[in-house]
Amino acid sequence: MPKDLGNLLRALRSRNYRLFATGQGISLLGTWMQQVAMSWLVYRLTGSPLWLGVTGFASQIPTFLFASFAGVFADRWNRRRAIVITQSFAMLQAAILAVIYFLGIIHVWHIIILSLMTGFINAFDNPLRQSFVIEMVEHREDLGNAIAINSSLVQAGRLIGPAIAGILIASVGEGVCFVINSMSYLGVIIALLAMHIKPKEKIRSESKLFEELAEGISYAFSFKPIKYILFIVAVQSLMGMPYVTLIPAFAKTVLHGNAHTYGTLMASAGFGSLLGTLFLASRKNVIGLGKGIMKGVAVFGLSIALFAVSKNYYLSLGALAFAGFGAMTTVASSNTLIQTIVEEDKRGRVMSLFAMSFMGMTPFGNLAAGFLAKMLGIQYTVLLGAAACLVVAVFFARQLPYLRESVKPIYIKLGLITETPSGIETSKSDSD
Repeated sequence: MPKDLGNLLRALRSRNYRLFATGQGISLLGTWMQQVAMSWLVYRLTGSPLWLGVTGFASQIPTFLFASFAGVFADRWNRRRAIVITQSFAMLQAAILAVIYFLGIIHVWHIIILSLMTGFINAFDNPLRQSFVIEMVEHREDLGNAIAINSSLVQAGRLIGPAIAGILIASVGEGVCFVINSMSYLGVIIALLAMHIKPKEKIRSESKLFEELAEGISYAFSFKPIKYILFIVAVQSLMGMPYVTLIPAFAKTVLHGNAHTYGTLMASAGFGSLLGTLFLASRKNVIGLGKGIMKGVAVFGLSIALFAVSKNYYLSLGALAFAGFGAMTTVASSNTLIQTIVEEDKRGRVMSLFAMSFMGMTPFGNLAAGFLAKMLGIQYTVLLGAAACLVVAVFFARQLPYLRESVKPIYIKLGLITETPSGIETSKSDSD
């Protein structure tokens, strides 16, 4: 394997993570295929974009409501066993969707209920998977690379899955996508069962659920690096990311295009996100990620502002590619940095707060964007979100010197940096 490629994929030297990445890659193709097929089916059944929004809201709101409680259980449970259970329920959800589709009895309310089921499963599955990464990676310095590879798989699935789904929907209907998605979960489940995870000493907690939840929240919001990272991710998700729901309107009314225009705009954002994950995968360690988070949200804000005012198709494509790059850089860098500095016994609870910041804010942002678009128009709505992202980028930049001092003892303890008698810090790699 070439040296550069080996560095880019170095987390795969861990057998357990290699198994997970293989299974996850298969499963994500099915996930994106089902997502596209469900949206198409909802619109075909109702002819209403309102129901598209309701379906999206139903699939996302459980994360906001339940992820924090799921984080408590992620710190209590055997994570691998729990993920096998959540993935099995996700497989069941897709199978039920396929069965009622082929029986010819499917209605939009079925899809809404099954979307709620998916959201509830994801509310538990996301904190579990996020906190399980550290157990799969044998070398702690590979943690950031593992998170970046996983994000790359998500974006690759986002590029390939919808294309396959489009062909299948046109030729044989949406149901086949549901069947494929149900079967794809076997990849993750088999990979998880094949892993050799070192048994960890189980610390039995006598405290109650709400006490542990309060402890996790208190820890996250009293430690400034984690608090500010959660804040910047939440603002980007609440104010910035809803631009995605307005892309169809931009494609039709601003760029005077059609469904193909919409598809290429989405693909461009996905391509930029994929490049962002590959860029992060090439980093050798977490040194400098704080600055990367700040730059990522700034690039994202500037890019969606350019997209909002652009009336040129190719300029819009370029703006969305940079927007995807910036958004993914912010989220993946934040994930890596939190996973590095968080205390192990609170990992699940903190990652559940990260899931709430990243995914739990999105449904509220989408609803707010729809309301503002009616009042202000789609361009001013996106510009407002861009302004919020740029403001939070400036705020985070001003906090960076203090955050570096807060995490320095942790970096020294982990061996990421050393402190000489003269007080000069050195690191194995300086990615700033």
